[in-house]
Amino acid sequence: MTINWTRAAFVVLLAATAALYLWGLGESGWANSFYSAAVQAGSESWKAFFFGSSDASNAITVDKTPLSLWPMALSVKVFGLSSWSILVPQAIEGVATVALVHHLVRRTTGSAVAGLVAGAVLALTPVAVLMFRFNNPDALLVLLLTAAAGATLEAIERPGRAVRWLVLAGALVGLAFLTKMLQAFLVLPAVALVYLLCARVGFGRRIAHLLAALAAVVASAGWWLAIVSLWPAASRPYIGGSQHNSILELTLGYNGFGRLNGNETGSVGGGGPGGGGMWGATGIGRLFDGEIGGQVAWLLPAALVLGLAGLWSGWANRRLRAALLLWSLTLVSTWLTFSFMAGIFHAYYTVALAPSIGALVGIGGWALWQNRASLLARLALAATTAGTAMLAFVVLDRSADFVPWLRYAVVLAGFAGAALLLGMPSLPRRFATLALATALLAGLAGPAAYAVQTAGTPHTGSIPTAGPTVTSGFGPGGGFRAGPPNGGLPNGGLPNGGPPPGMQPAGLRRPAGNAGSAGGLLDGSTSSTAIDELLTENAGDYTWVAAAVGSNVASGYQLATEEPVMAIGGFNGSDPSPTLARFQEYVAAGKIHWFIGGGGGMGGGMGPGGGTSSAIASWVAATFTATTVDGITLYDLSGGVS
Repeated sequence: MTINWTRAAFVVLLAATAALYLWGLGESGWANSFYSAAVQAGSESWKAFFFGSSDASNAITVDKTPLSLWPMALSVKVFGLSSWSILVPQAIEGVATVALVHHLVRRTTGSAVAGLVAGAVLALTPVAVLMFRFNNPDALLVLLLTAAAGATLEAIERPGRAVRWLVLAGALVGLAFLTKMLQAFLVLPAVALVYLLCARVGFGRRIAHLLAALAAVVASAGWWLAIVSLWPAASRPYIGGSQHNSILELTLGYNGFGRLNGNETGSVGGGGPGGGGMWGATGIGRLFDGEIGGQVAWLLPAALVLGLAGLWSGWANRRLRAALLLWSLTLVSTWLTFSFMAGIFHAYYTVALAPSIGALVGIGGWALWQNRASLLARLALAATTAGTAMLAFVVLDRSADFVPWLRYAVVLAGFAGAALLLGMPSLPRRFATLALATALLAGLAGPAAYAVQTAGTPHTGSIPTAGPTVTSGFGPGGGFRAGPPNGGLPNGGLPNGGPPPGMQPAGLRRPAGNAGSAGGLLDGSTSSTAIDELLTENAGDYTWVAAAVGSNVASGYQLATEEPVMAIGGFNGSDPSPTLARFQEYVAAGKIHWFIGGGGGMGGGMGPGGGTSSAIASWVAATFTATTVDGITLYDLSGGVS
């Protein structure tokens, strides 16, 4: 029997990726309980499913469009509520993304080895391991944008069916918008420019095809926006993250231009023009700083160098040229946006760079390898190998207690590989394979170690990070201690050394035994048996078994009881929903049983809407009698207003 080694290697790649992404997945519990609660709600109510509501009674939505929640909610409908049913869809999306990058690179180069290298680079990028094991929207976003890149390349290669493939690319970008809003559009300049430059049809048809693709973007993204905008506000949930119950405001403001200029209502420590505030100083070196470098920077310079050198080496190859231009422009536009955006920025956003990095390393490295007889090609390969090893040493040195010998081994392998690459013409032919293997070892050993550590560490909260704790960095924003893997903020807290009034940073308080945890701004609450019994008592008599300020405070109790818990003010309590008058109406009508205080539950959020949640909390405290259960303050609202 003849073994197809390339197919077998591909199967091994996917099996190893699946093992890495599924290993100990349930240890992360609810992961980001903010989204897990919405998934639970969507599994109980089709209306909550459609809008992305935080609870099945549809008080308020999450602060994103809901497409990423839908696969998880369907999984929970089929398999029941559990950590695995919520997180496995992301792992499947990750394996699919690796398979797609492998296919696209192999098709571009005709080389199975190039495809395997590209797939391995993506699979082992630490932030990819993190996000394909987590329930933030980024996993589905990356898969859809990678598929859009593939459809664009097909449109360039198949002139007879170009418009169909380009329309598909536009539709996929539109679906990516429904996953994470305007971030999806970062790929559009690259798609449009590469198609204009490389398509194999006349210029007029290229323009027409791009207009058709734009229409597909608008249609695939706009149908949901149109329904939400036209739906009577009184019969749908409040649009979380907005100050005026507007999906367009959320799209263009908090999740749109506000991310670029820092003018975001409800942002913790927002930066404003010219800087990133608590999200780190902006600048071209931002992605190499102490927190972010270990997430994605390992092969970032190598990808750019190999992409440019590959263009120089293989410019005459139309297919190669189009692919390298598309991946390079996508990488650069995303890199620059993340580097200079002054609003909310988290390290895990950089997973969007991982497919481009993998593709450019695979394609660009292959192009130079094919021309290794050229001294310039060998110099580019050798310089990239040595430079990547030195960058790995810097990143690994920030976590000096983590596999302390590895950084020295990587440097030795990098310089040995560079020497072998330079000296290939004068060495026996078998040394070419050794040179390639040594270069790959030097480039992948560091991220692979971080990837395994990430997969072996539970991650919870709203701001997870990959890899071990680091202590320093270089470039803008360097020099601080990165947040813990459970989602803490940089510097271990909030601006000026403490939380905003009534808010609690992630991880500040953990439950002991059966005690409950109030949760806080970034970390979900933890219920207890006694609290569960109180909340579920006569649950069918109430629209919401409880209410609490902030989605993360509400989420843990909702997930524990699988009953609706109203998140007053949305994610951080800053949304003006419900108003005090409306909340009082709900209480008078007997729709809410308990009010949960503590953590973020009694202080109100940031921004104009935070006054609303503070007013509700103050009114409850002044009107009803407090009861403490397992360290959590509860108010029984079922007796109405006295």
